[in-house]
Amino acid sequence: QVRLVESGGESVEAGGSLRLSCTISGVRVNSACMAWFRQAPGKERELVSRISTINTTVYADSVKGRFTISRDNAKKTIYLQMNSLRSEDTSVYYCAACYCTGSRCTSGYTYWGQGTQVTVSS
Repeated sequence: QVRLVESGGESVEAGGSLRLSCTISGVRVNSACMAWFRQAPGKERELVSRISTINTTVYADSVKGRFTISRDNAKKTIYLQMNSLRSEDTSVYYCAACYCTGSRCTSGYTYWGQGTQVTVSS
């Protein structure tokens, strides 16, 4: 059974930092590309960052220079370090996984976590 469990979301003030974690089970992590998405109320889900099996990374323009994605395959965990948080970063953050070729999912992001709420107050 595949499970992705996010943690680390909480309420912080603007300018603060958070680190989100996502622990994965039931997936061959070494063969999986991973990503963080977010969705704010009334808005579409958007890709925040993704990381390939060889640790190449992509970031949304809105978070470049502030967020860092990383993975620890031994711990079956990915992280999202979020610095200089802004009110517009307030969202539910989801981690997602897929089996991939290169840095691209073969069939889209197949596995999803339940989400963790990040609230940034100004």
